[in-house]
Amino acid sequence: MLAKLPLGSSDALLLIETEVLKELDPYRQTHSHSSESAGVLLGYRRGDHIHIVQATLPAADDVRSRSSFWRRDRSHQQIATREWRRSGRIKDYLGEWHTHPEATPTPSTVDVSEWRSLCSRNKEPLIFVILGTAGNWYGIGFGAELQALLDLDEMEHELSCNS
Repeated sequence: MLAKLPLGSSDALLLIETEVLKELDPYRQTHSHSSESAGVLLGYRRGDHIHIVQATLPAADDVRSRSSFWRRDRSHQQIATREWRRSGRIKDYLGEWHTHPEATPTPSTVDVSEWRSLCSRNKEPLIFVILGTAGNWYGIGFGAELQALLDLDEMEHELSCNS
């Protein structure tokens, strides 16, 4: 099953396998002692569409706190490289995901700064996902531009229609 979300004003779609979203769900910061979690998003660029089929998960050497995450474990890069090679260099790095300890997540100034830096080094658009305690934020970045894809109410309706 796929979650289908419009990518800006074009006919392009962000496609996310619901299994990926289910795999990330346990990392939501729903308790006061929950630490931030993060990883990379992997999948395919199909014409104008972006199709997320996999995400890396927090690993042993990552540094996590309530309000920050430092992806220090080499497994994120190793998984991305392995998947890229296994797919004949088609399955690619598509972006980043992380959690926030708030119901309706929004990007912090640190998020925006880091994403702009990532986007400036990539020739393709990147996807960014923040999982809040109750909802998600989805965005796309290209060059210096960052854009939210849908607000929380629209996103929940879209996902429930595709479940």
